[in-house]
Formats: sequence, C-alpha cells, structure tokens
Amino acid sequence: MSVTVRVPAKVNVQLAVGAARPDGFHDLANVFLAVGLYDEVTVTPADELRITCEGPDAGQVPLDDTNLAARAAIALAGRRGIEPKVHLHIAKDIPVAGGMAGGSADGAGALLACDRLWGTGASRAELLAICAELGSDVPFSLVGGAALGVGRGERLTALEVGGTFHWVFAMAGRGLSTPAVFREFDRLAEGREIPEPVASAELLEALAKGDADALAAAVSNDLQPAALSLFPELAQTLEAGRGGGALATLVSGSGPTTAFLARDADAAEKVAEALRASGTCRAVRVAAGPVAGATVL
Repeated sequence: MSVTVRVPAKVNVQLAVGAARPDGFHDLANVFLAVGLYDEVTVTPADELRITCEGPDAGQVPLDDTNLAARAAIALAGRRGIEPKVHLHIAKDIPVAGGMAGGSADGAGALLACDRLWGTGASRAELLAICAELGSDVPFSLVGGAALGVGRGERLTALEVGGTFHWVFAMAGRGLSTPAVFREFDRLAEGREIPEPVASAELLEALAKGDADALAAAVSNDLQPAALSLFPELAQTLEAGRGGGALATLVSGSGPTTAFLARDADAAEKVAEALRASGTCRAVRVAAGPVAGATVL
C-alpha cells in the first residue's frame, strides 16, 4: 500500500515583516495564495525511514532527516509511539530554495500521507500544530487556498477570494537562503523603527473581489530590498516582466523566484514569452490560484 499527496506552491501577495523578536524570528503579516505548481509526496511502508526525490532541482534536495518531509514523518510517529519506517518519495516540481515553499509543501504532504498510511486519525488541529512545529510556511501548505498568516506566519485565517489570479514565475540561476535574507533585512533596517506588520485592507478587498488591477496596486514584499541586495540581478528579471506587460512584479517570499501578476491567461503567456526571451532567468512557469492545499490523490 502507498499513499500519494499533492501539495501546491505559494506566492506571498503581501509579506509585511516586523522587527526581529528576542527568539530571532520576526512577526509577519503574510498573505498567502496557493498556486498550481505542485510537488507530490508518496509514502510506502519500509524497513527504515528513507527519502528519494526526482524532478527539476532534485539534486539540491537533502535526503536525510533535515528534509521537512522526513521531519514530518518523525514528528507524527513520535506522537503515536511508533517507528517512522516509511519510504518517502518526492516528485518535485516546485522550485528548490525559490521562495515558493517547496520544502514546506513536502513537509505538509508527508504529514498528511503518513497520517493516512498509518491510520493515525490525527485531527486537523493536530496536523496543523505539527505543521507549525516544522516551519512557518508548513501550515499554509496543508490548508491552501488563500490565508493571512500572523505570528511567524503559522497562525492562519482563511481569506475570501472572488476569482482566479494568473501568475508567471521566473526561476533564478541560483538559490537564496531564507535566513540570509532575513539577516539582510535586519541589516538594512538597522537604526530605523519598523512598524508592526498588518495586512493591507486594500489588498484583502482586491482578493475578495477577484480584481487583478486592484491586487496589482496593493501587492508588497518587505523582504524584496534584502533579496535584491543579495541578488542584484533579480532587478533585470523584474524589469523584463514589467516590459512584457505584467500588472505587478515582486520577489516571491524570500526569493529568488520572481512573480508577475497578469490580467488573464493570455496576458500571462505574453509575460512568460518576454521573460524567456530576456535571458535573465533559468526557467519560466505559468500558474493560477488559488488552488486547494495538500490533497490525497
């Protein structure tokens, strides 16, 4: 017997970042939108915990217990007093180290798949609690759709979305470390007062109405200056997408993937063509959202 779970990528349509807390984390107002790029995690009984991975960038995925999928299996097994004897196979299509929560998606996918495989009967609340222990983005990977995340981003409130939003994503030639981007954020913010992070009322209204133009006027990412400081070439990719007709351009999360909001599916294809022709990125993908979170296939 095996269980396969499909889990989506995310884009942050707003990422407001507060000052560093004593524990080293930052309070966030993080508006997540799940988009139709997916990893699939398949779990099968085994003699010991083992991870394999296939797909783009698979060589960059750790195959030990630092992998969030492995940590999810270990966490659930530990709560039930069982051994995490399972083979986790990840079919990867979400960019690695790209600011689209690919690792978090794998953690959420493995958790749900192991719950089904082992018949643990964990409640949604328990699964979300384990997700929050694993990482700030993991709960949203389980839930999907659209949500506001506060605290470290792990405390979620579902958001209403009145339509489909069309996106283009440009993958960079190298990754960016999320901790390094936050450290650069702190360095750039040194000496100035950082306001408490709050969700934009205009952005939430744009999501609820399904209004791409209004959303374009409201998207923001407080980590973008830090990502551009560490990876200045991303500015060329952003400019190429803008020139291709994108309504809005931004770094996705901590980067280095860049995201481009388009008015509709046809416009998204034109933005994608412009980005491919620009030579400023490694690969280009088109996706729409919101989509469902972790789903058993």
